[in-house]
Amino acid sequence: MTQRQDDKPGSKQKPDILSADIVAQSRLFKIEQLELKFSNGELRTYERMRGSGRGAVMIIACPDAEHFYLVREYCAGTHDYQLGFPKGLIDPGEDIMTAANRELKEEIGFGARRFIALKSLALAPGYFNATMHIVLAFDLYAESLEGDEPEPLELVRWCRSHSDALLQQADFTEARSVAALLLAQQYLEANPDVFEQTA
Repeated sequence: MTQRQDDKPGSKQKPDILSADIVAQSRLFKIEQLELKFSNGELRTYERMRGSGRGAVMIIACPDAEHFYLVREYCAGTHDYQLGFPKGLIDPGEDIMTAANRELKEEIGFGARRFIALKSLALAPGYFNATMHIVLAFDLYAESLEGDEPEPLELVRWCRSHSDALLQQADFTEARSVAALLLAQQYLEANPDVFEQTA
């Protein structure tokens, strides 16, 4: 069945969860096995990684109208250094903007007086129930907090007008950062006066 553009998402009936069991666990990850029954009677077994439920933030910090900050850090999954936007988990008791400000101070040595939420993204929703909240940060000020990184992160100041070159960078491959860049550029082009506002 084809969905029309104006159809509301989420109107389709979800399958019933008949059982949910943890089948594997490490220090960081839990693998959950779901026994599902779909509305047409079909039974299926799915597995998913269970997230903490806290979510995470990714921040496009703009020191001025022409630039934004990136960090280059080690990524164990690919065993290399990747260029991307500052990010991190939301700690218990934090809201999205508080977490974003803390992560900025830990990763790039700046806080921000003003934030704009762009979009919340699902990370591999077929098997992982984690959410990344993408936010823009403005009116930066110098302030550092100690983070949990094993080594100092490399801070990279990038010119917004060279975003196409960033997309060609061999070490700028993380899908979340690519999505954040495109969302930020779209918002900033549509709202050029955002830099004239004050906190």
